Amino acid sequence: MLQFQPPGFGQKVIHTSLGAMVYYTQTSAPWLNADSEDLSPLLFLHNFGGGASAYEWSKVYPAFADEYRILAPDLIGWGDSAHPVRDYQIKDYLTTLAEFITQTCRQPVTVIASSLTAAFTVRLAITQPQLFQSLYLVCPSGFDDFGQGAGRRLPLSVINTPLVDSLIYALGAENELSVRNFLQSFLFAKPGRVSPEMVAAYLTSAQQPNARFAALAFLRGDLYFDLSLYQQQLTIPTVFFWGEEAQFTSIKLGRRLANLNPNAVSKFYAIADAGVLPHLELPEVIIGLLQQHL
Repeated sequence: MLQFQPPGFGQKVIHTSLGAMVYYTQTSAPWLNADSEDLSPLLFLHNFGGGASAYEWSKVYPAFADEYRILAPDLIGWGDSAHPVRDYQIKDYLTTLAEFITQTCRQPVTVIASSLTAAFTVRLAITQPQLFQSLYLVCPSGFDDFGQGAGRRLPLSVINTPLVDSLIYALGAENELSVRNFLQSFLFAKPGRVSPEMVAAYLTSAQQPNARFAALAFLRGDLYFDLSLYQQQLTIPTVFFWGEEAQFTSIKLGRRLANLNPNAVSKFYAIADAGVLPHLELPEVIIGLLQQHL
């Protein structure tokens, strides 16, 4: 999905145990330090959900491309990365995220991640803290936090029905009208902020061959877990960002998670007038807040 990347960003590939993982990094002008291995790595990890990809962070990471080596992968099963036909599990993402970091970073990495992927990052930072320098997490959630399911919107009996599951994905993620409606109604606080480019990027990712397998694993809840059971074990310095109008995972939930470990979570930013993707909806706000820390 190189066509949706900012100027000067190119596509590279590493190979994980589940296949090729594509990532985007600065490779040409206007970046004076393009492709410099000497720059500290800054890793951006996208959310889950139909059509997700590294595009989600593309309005933010150019602001840091002059001083950091940007790494923005499409996770396995999403975007231009490999889409193995499998029943995806949490361990698949913990494993491939660790493989990606060890192959691309020679020093502890600063990670900026959102939603379920941010929650996976917390778990990985607990078991392999040597990989991380600091975490900046947007609406981190395991979608079953404190035992309260947040993500599933259809009965499992429907989602698991052969052919019906493919029909659900086709109707919900593979057509322009549905993608636009999902962004406007569920992910953004203000529908008017959804641009044609955003719709096109999500639609292109959702239409990749076998893209439905990862998306349906998320929809079924196969990847959900209770982040509150892990949060207190986190030792890596962390900052939370939360859209005040985030659906599925409310800001009340976010504050409750942050309060479990104030030693690690040093700051909690409530982003006014934003949903679950403030970095795509109000990128200038997230850039400004990140610049205070990076």
